[in-house]
Amino acid sequence: MKRMIVRNRVKDFDTWKEIFDEQLVPAKEHGLTLENLWRDINEPNNVFFIFQVETMEGANGFVTRPESAEAGEKSGVVDGEMWIVE
Repeated sequence: MKRMIVRNRVKDFDTWKEIFDEQLVPAKEHGLTLENLWRDINEPNNVFFIFQVETMEGANGFVTRPESAEAGEKSGVVDGEMWIVE
């Protein structure tokens, strides 16, 4: 099974988490299921999470939709990285 591994550095974890949680429904609609989420112990605004990926098309559809970019901006994402692995 494919996984999407993501790292986001955010301005404020609590603000980011509230908006992240709102995005779980559209993520699920695109075939992404949250598997785990962690915060860096020394830098709590550095967040790591893993989604299970049903299809590459769904994953790409979710990350490229305008609402995902808007959510990232609104939630205070400073920078991030993403990998899809299997």
